[in-house]
Amino acid sequence: MWQQMTSRRQALSQSAVGFGWLAASALLNRATAAEGPASFRIPARARRVIFMFMKGGPSQVDTFDPKPKLDADHGKELPFAKPRVQFAKTGTLLKSPWTFRQYGQSGCPVSELFPHVARHVDEICFLHGVHGTNAAHGGAALKLHTGSDTFVRPGMGAWVNYGLGTENENLPGFLTICPTLAHGGVNNWGAAFLPAECQGVPMGVASRPASEAAVKYIANPRLSPNVQRRQLAMLRDLAGSHIAGEAGAAAEPLVEAQLKSFELAFRMQTELPEIQDLSGETAETLALYGIGDAVTDDFGRQCLLARRFAEAGVRFIQVTHSDSKVQWDQHANLREGHAEKAAEVDKPIAGLLADLKRRGLLEDTLLLWGGEFGRTPVAEATDNGRDHNPEGFTMWMAGGGVRGGFRYGSTDDYGYYATENAMHIHDVHATMLALLGIDHEQLTYRYAGRDFRLTDVAGKVHTAIFA
Repeated sequence: MWQQMTSRRQALSQSAVGFGWLAASALLNRATAAEGPASFRIPARARRVIFMFMKGGPSQVDTFDPKPKLDADHGKELPFAKPRVQFAKTGTLLKSPWTFRQYGQSGCPVSELFPHVARHVDEICFLHGVHGTNAAHGGAALKLHTGSDTFVRPGMGAWVNYGLGTENENLPGFLTICPTLAHGGVNNWGAAFLPAECQGVPMGVASRPASEAAVKYIANPRLSPNVQRRQLAMLRDLAGSHIAGEAGAAAEPLVEAQLKSFELAFRMQTELPEIQDLSGETAETLALYGIGDAVTDDFGRQCLLARRFAEAGVRFIQVTHSDSKVQWDQHANLREGHAEKAAEVDKPIAGLLADLKRRGLLEDTLLLWGGEFGRTPVAEATDNGRDHNPEGFTMWMAGGGVRGGFRYGSTDDYGYYATENAMHIHDVHATMLALLGIDHEQLTYRYAGRDFRLTDVAGKVHTAIFA
């Protein structure tokens, strides 16, 4: 038996926030107008998001958050208590093996691991006081993606897709490129109880080269577009009574959601193959992203695809830097591992920033960079490893209405705990939604007898980072 649920059409028409003012032309096949006072509308600074997920947990004290006192006290005991819950046994303070320099007019410090990204610090808003609640990869990754580390909940891209819809009806509103199948896997980009068309569409997987990434079954060699169109029309006709709730029966929005996903898959055949094809890009653009270089080719392709999909109207695009080996999770090989991982993403990320800016897309595209947590400022077992640290770490945003060349929040003198202007993951989500013009407290979905939202019952918008 289908469970009675609130459809997006019903939720939006009943909501005081009036999401149709944000994207009336894109929502519900351009058929639903908003209701509710315009005063509840939040001015949107960004139209889309590109989330660069660094799976494994980059170290904040080795990348973007230098700690002189950590360098000075190398080898000493941490002068305050470690977290009650830790992932592994740790030892004394461990200074960063890399040096930091100030860059740009803002003078923001960046380690030598990121020389290309460093040239763009005046576009970047560094969030140094981010913190979470889980020291394990699985729980922390789910928390970052869905707002919950214990339950199956919609991914943040699904919530954005639900609230705003796609700007291109021939493409999904949420697309994830080379996602990892570990530590939450499909739940990180799933729709959970939201309508099926809100879930992320995957291109490839993290364990395979990005050069092989493609949406599966995007072409049908057996049936012509006309026959496929007639099949969909027949399915909708057969399901009509279930969708409408005729003869006193309850309407079944899950049926309509499934049909919408079929119809989207059909429409994607007309546009997505061309966007997936990078052969039309100039040699200069390919070099900008590091495509053709064995070190940067894989992530460079992901970043270039992200730009192409953003340009085509996809609302939320995720790229994942991961593989089947060490990722950013350096418990015992910090110097080798972080140097390798940073080299793979540094030039592609800088290329994406530069390309978006020159195309006029950076001002309304919000870039979000980060992992599921950071690393400890104390060594794990040896002097060449760091443990998981959700207590305080760095993420950054760029474009999309945030202040460039700005450092917001901080950790303590050693980089362990978030202190000033601390941002919980719920705060990051709330702030991201606000930049997109969505009040996170109003973006709700009623399911199983209660209202759900990405930020659960928490979340604070940090307007200090707005330009």
